[in-house]
Amino acid sequence: MSETAEPNVGAFTLGASPAIETVARADIPEHEEWPLPNGFAWVFPGEGNNGGIRRPVIMADGFNLGRSELDKLYQGLEGGDFPFVSELRRRGRDVILLGFEERSASILDNAEAAMAAIMRTIAEQVGDTRLVVGGFSMGGIVTRYALAKFERQRMDHRTGLYFSYDSPHRGASIPVGVQAFSYFIPFPNDFARQMNSPAARQMLWRHYDKDTGKIGVAPERTEFLAALERLGGWPQIPLKIAVANGRADGIGLPEVKPGEVALRVDGIYPGTTFYTQAQGDDVTAAYLNRRLPQADKTITTSGFPEIDGAPGGTLHTYQILADTLRKLGGTVDLRHEEICFVPSVSAVAVRDIETQSDLYVSIEGLPPEESELDDFLCSTTTTPHTGITRELCTWLMDRLPD
Repeated sequence: MSETAEPNVGAFTLGASPAIETVARADIPEHEEWPLPNGFAWVFPGEGNNGGIRRPVIMADGFNLGRSELDKLYQGLEGGDFPFVSELRRRGRDVILLGFEERSASILDNAEAAMAAIMRTIAEQVGDTRLVVGGFSMGGIVTRYALAKFERQRMDHRTGLYFSYDSPHRGASIPVGVQAFSYFIPFPNDFARQMNSPAARQMLWRHYDKDTGKIGVAPERTEFLAALERLGGWPQIPLKIAVANGRADGIGLPEVKPGEVALRVDGIYPGTTFYTQAQGDDVTAAYLNRRLPQADKTITTSGFPEIDGAPGGTLHTYQILADTLRKLGGTVDLRHEEICFVPSVSAVAVRDIETQSDLYVSIEGLPPEESELDDFLCSTTTTPHTGITRELCTWLMDRLPD
């Protein structure tokens, strides 16, 4: 440990693509790579589709820091509960994995890569099967914007089906105390870069501003939502469907009770404590402390719902942070490994997430027309954000156009 500063514990990021931590390794088949503006794509032909693309499915990567690692995306899609890519290819679908040169760049910039991938697919396609275009987490937002932009420009995207997989249509949540901690680390670090990136500021429902210390809707989010609205909000031509990793019955993570200690640290950043989000005004979300250079700070919120335990796809936010602190000599008291990242109501575009009643509403009891989508499915059990499950994937595949 430096004698002048606490250790740099920010050498990690929170990934929002299908996870690979617990899956068996799958061999990556031969594929073609397309260079694209702001991105690139890997193309896997469907079984029996010799010579040209015939029944294309474009699937965009999710949010993280740096260039897309499509090998890891492939492993996450293929090596877990359900071999999604193999099953698509077995059904004669050409799978096109879309990656980005910088996943944390503006959604508008990465939409250029999506538009280029769609145009190249159209140029190389044999036959007239309509395209399937969508993505995981942020990838579903990128492709939603790209398709809407095509339509506003009166360009034919030839897409019959748009899908999103646990995408934050109404926003995602990373605890503001965790966001603040990324800037409290007395070194430039990857986690702070990720939290302050254009894409994070566009997607997080509430953002901690490192310069002012204020918590609110980032200007970049307001600007992005306005840009999306100028395009009509959604593509109008394709059928629009979505799946959510969270449940539809209003039940989230009952073990994550509001106002409890989620993670406490000692040894390094001694006494730093993160709490699960509670309702009310001037609620303590985190107490941050460091010895070198000495500083402490209390992060409070007002008017928040109990979002950490809400129905939705989960992220191992506090486990990731605890593991990093432990590796660098910290003693951790970890009580809640995972919390809600993309609420179910956000993933299926049925309600905003600002209020307790909307966040915990029983989606299955709502009229279908309350969603901005044509059809959707929520997981029967709470599953990790973008977790690949048989239930969600088979539902998606059964709705692909012929």
